[in-house]
Amino acid sequence: MALIIIKGIIFIFITGPGIMGNIFVFITYMCIFFQGTEKKSIYLILMHLAFANTILLFFKGIPKTIATFGLISFLNDGVCKTVVYLERVARGLTVCTTSFLTVVQAITIIPSAPGWAKLKSRSKWHIFCFFLFFWIFNSLLSMNLLYYIQSISSINSSQNSDNNRYCYFIPESQKVTRIFLILMGIRDALCQCLTGWASVYMVFLLHKHHKHVLYLQNSKILYRTPPEIRAAQSVLLLMLCFLFFYWTDCIFSLYFNSSFDNNFIELNILEILNLGYASLSPFVLIHRHG
Repeated sequence: MALIIIKGIIFIFITGPGIMGNIFVFITYMCIFFQGTEKKSIYLILMHLAFANTILLFFKGIPKTIATFGLISFLNDGVCKTVVYLERVARGLTVCTTSFLTVVQAITIIPSAPGWAKLKSRSKWHIFCFFLFFWIFNSLLSMNLLYYIQSISSINSSQNSDNNRYCYFIPESQKVTRIFLILMGIRDALCQCLTGWASVYMVFLLHKHHKHVLYLQNSKILYRTPPEIRAAQSVLLLMLCFLFFYWTDCIFSLYFNSSFDNNFIELNILEILNLGYASLSPFVLIHRHG
């Protein structure tokens, strides 16, 4: 009982501030974008990331918190399918948007060159096209959940081995499972590769910038860091946060799937890691940008 209460309190402190932080970031960048003189594409991507994080926390964190305190039959089949489906879509959107953010920021700080200048001058509508693709792709990638999810209230107690679950996953064919797992693996691997390339390139440019700053300081020349460099540093910090939670989640998931005696604490650590990035990322941005 003590562990259940502690788990509920932890979920409240992760979900509540996380939702408020993402809403604050979304509204702040929306005001900057529409009221500011310079409408940067990076603001749209940060708004979309905050929106995806809010959906993930709302449709995963809040039901988990309610189910922790024993209210496991508060969703019917239709609502349960919607909650789990949107949770999966939001997770995919977070992965894709974070990777897209890193690539766009890397292109932004690339030194002027004819080839990259065309990419930098793209209109904001091209950003919306990427967002539309992310939504369609991740929506289709999660379609199987609509057929294999039921509410806990619609099954008998013998099938429900976990009294903290609010939805039940009906076992599907191994072929269908492999297809969707392979597609999700390809998506995550591609996003990780793009994120890695963009992050390494930004680190290289920031290292060159650091040496340039040291030279100017030694020459007694007053120098101010360009906003693009400060933004790149913020995105890199966000990437470190994302990679930490993503790979820690993967390692724990592999361990739990290969272990037959998962205890209460271990499973709850995995659930907390699933929400860690969505909850912490807005405060990284707030800290970096005041």
